[in-house]
Amino acid sequence: MEFKTVVFYGSYRRDRQGIKAAKFIMNQLQKRNHHVIFADAKEYDFGILDRMYKEYEKGQAPEKMEELAEHIRTADGFVVVTGEYNHSIQPGLSNLMDHFLEEYFFRPAAIVSYSLGGFGGVRAAIQLRAFLTEMGMPTISSIFSISKIADALSDEGVAQQESLEKRVGQFLDELEWYEEALQRQRQEKGTPF
Repeated sequence: MEFKTVVFYGSYRRDRQGIKAAKFIMNQLQKRNHHVIFADAKEYDFGILDRMYKEYEKGQAPEKMEELAEHIRTADGFVVVTGEYNHSIQPGLSNLMDHFLEEYFFRPAAIVSYSLGGFGGVRAAIQLRAFLTEMGMPTISSIFSISKIADALSDEGVAQQESLEKRVGQFLDELEWYEEALQRQRQEKGTPF
């Protein structure tokens, strides 16, 4: 099957290490025939949340917000890439994603976390799971964590450790299982609300 998958990334930092993780996961998804949309908070830069997408009159939302809303609405699933800031997710990531709500419903999300140190951003990933679930996205049980990201991936997102290539296959198998199952349910039965 072919899936449309939106990859969210939220760092605004000048020397963004996490962009390597985003590139890595996008490359892996494309190898598996996913139509990938990259939702980079720095590119979509909506500013601090003032009005959610749904609070605009039809056709009045900023053009880039309308564009991203359409991508989210027509996606089969999401991969959310998070660094760990003070044991939590990046403010740019939560701000970007908070602009939308109903558009996410009944589509699965997978979490990729990273850090410069040895924990791989897992503390942020745990918080992100609760955040995504509250927004209507069931999260897959696996978390793809990347420790010591400065050395783990090249600037182009190429794995420098064989273990990353091995682990990512099973992670994406799980995401695709959920994408297919929820896609079928939405097509056959719609959504409960």
